[in-house]
Amino acid sequence: MTAESPELPLAAAFPDADRAQWQRLVEGVLRKSAVAGWGSPLLVESLGDGAAAEDALATDLQDGIRIRPLYTAEDAPAALGHPGFPPFVRAGRPEGTAVSGWDVRQRQVGTDPRRVNEALLADLENGVTSVWLAVGDGGVPVAGLAEALRGVYLDLAPVVLDAGAECEAAAEELLKLYRESGAALPEGGGSLGADPLGVLARTGDDGALPGLLAATARLAVRCAGEVPRLRAVAVDALPYHEAGGSAAEELGASLATGVAYLRQLTEAGLGIDDACRQLEFRYAATADQFLTIAKLRAARRLWARVAEVCGVSPGAAAQRQHAVSSTVMMTRRDPWVNMLRTTVAGLSAGVGGADAVTVLPFDAALGLPDAFARRIARNTQSVLLEESHLSKVIDPAGGSWYVEQLTAELARAGWEFFQEIEGAGGQAAALRSGMLGDRLAATWRRRSEDLAHRREPITGVSEFPHLAEPPVHREPVPAPAGRGPGGLPRVRRDDAYEALRSRSDAHAAATGERPRVFLAALGPVAAHTARVAFAANLFQAGGIETASEQVTAGSVAAAFAASGARIAAVCSSDAVYAEQAAEVVAALKSAGAVRVHLAGKPGERREEFVAAGVDAFVFAGCDAVGVLTSALDVTEVA
Repeated sequence: MTAESPELPLAAAFPDADRAQWQRLVEGVLRKSAVAGWGSPLLVESLGDGAAAEDALATDLQDGIRIRPLYTAEDAPAALGHPGFPPFVRAGRPEGTAVSGWDVRQRQVGTDPRRVNEALLADLENGVTSVWLAVGDGGVPVAGLAEALRGVYLDLAPVVLDAGAECEAAAEELLKLYRESGAALPEGGGSLGADPLGVLARTGDDGALPGLLAATARLAVRCAGEVPRLRAVAVDALPYHEAGGSAAEELGASLATGVAYLRQLTEAGLGIDDACRQLEFRYAATADQFLTIAKLRAARRLWARVAEVCGVSPGAAAQRQHAVSSTVMMTRRDPWVNMLRTTVAGLSAGVGGADAVTVLPFDAALGLPDAFARRIARNTQSVLLEESHLSKVIDPAGGSWYVEQLTAELARAGWEFFQEIEGAGGQAAALRSGMLGDRLAATWRRRSEDLAHRREPITGVSEFPHLAEPPVHREPVPAPAGRGPGGLPRVRRDDAYEALRSRSDAHAAATGERPRVFLAALGPVAAHTARVAFAANLFQAGGIETASEQVTAGSVAAAFAASGARIAAVCSSDAVYAEQAAEVVAALKSAGAVRVHLAGKPGERREEFVAAGVDAFVFAGCDAVGVLTSALDVTEVA
């Protein structure tokens, strides 16, 4: 380039765009959508002030958080801070995970020490860097711990215990193995996993809490003095996530638990810095990529605030995090889709800055994972680390206006819930009184409504189910992870649909075929195709097979009788409904249909259609679980 023609950035050739211009363009699209029938006419009336366009495209999350469609530099934080320095939002260490990647931690569950040993050795030989081992109730017997860890190089592979109420006995056994091997613990040397409040949350056994807290303090004092690289305490937020809690509730409960342990450890004689170094925090990673990233960043920010108030030095204030792919999101039907969910969860955990990541095998919801599932789980992380080089960038989401704003909003909501728990007397008191359980249950009820109405879709379950796919069977998991009748429940997103599918399975076992619905397609193909596809997808989510045929009022009775169905759904456009629906519905009723649905919102013709015999209307946003339950009630074997 010459002085007469200086090099200019590409953007210089275009006029600057402002927010108002963007809003006007969006309003134009929304108006056209409403005219075409894709949007609400009420929306058009609200347009014109600019902000309405953004409100129309906003998404409401749990915890009162609203995701806007556009973020700008105005949403940027005043200061991002630096990795490895308070408030640790960007990373707990200056180098993040860029030097050696995060810790690939695989969970091992099983009661046979020999089989567990074979599985964990295979994992360690193929990319896994640490072992997360269930011990005691539902896991390897304490006496079998040595056999389970036979052949493991304890100076290379950190061991993390999950022993529940048997934490002290399991810890003693592991410490004995360390002494006998003479191994020096590796960096990030594992954890004894003592978590008394987690045991209370899972089992409801309040009587065991005082003894477990005392044992935890003893182990922490011992680790701080004898094996400083080994942490004694796990602050496990998974019980609150698995009971249906939101991201902010998970954060608030983890803070309250961590504070309770700091009090216990300092009362036992540890300095505040040493007490902080004994804690490792565990969070769920879901397929909601940005929410998971923001949650992990917010967790570090919140704990840094706790540490600051407690007088912890910056060198001990960083939160060590273990992220685990969510069991709530895992499905039992079409479990292969879980591979995709856990891949996104693992990526999100890595981008969010977790120190250790566990990707659960895709078949974990069905029982004991097989060798193939464990291989896919560990290779998921290997691809993220070795091929995608995901760990080589420190805080890759940092500076994103959206992520930074979401991090701040989650931190604010999490802190408010933490204050509620503290105001109720602390984590133990909140669990004993039922305050925490009631709050999580209320959150899950609201989310269950979204799941039932398919506002939160579940691929392969509530959307695009595959009824013909053979079920996947696995050996049952021994003992349900120590959950007691008084503990928090354990929920899954697919619970309601799994119950429906189980009813369908029972019907098929008793009669040789599944319940069936006849889809009466009216008018030309262009008029009925979309709603036939919608209705088929909806009914199959409940395990109800579909048979469709293009019919008229004169032919529908014979077609329905030939289908072998007991229920029907009329599918076409609103224009065709105005001409044919009432007559067709009446013909279906006369032909013996015990329940007739109409695909689409009824609008002003509701009374007319109901009078003709329509029992229910199915449309996007309807109560799918309610519709399917009623349909099965009249089709399944008595």
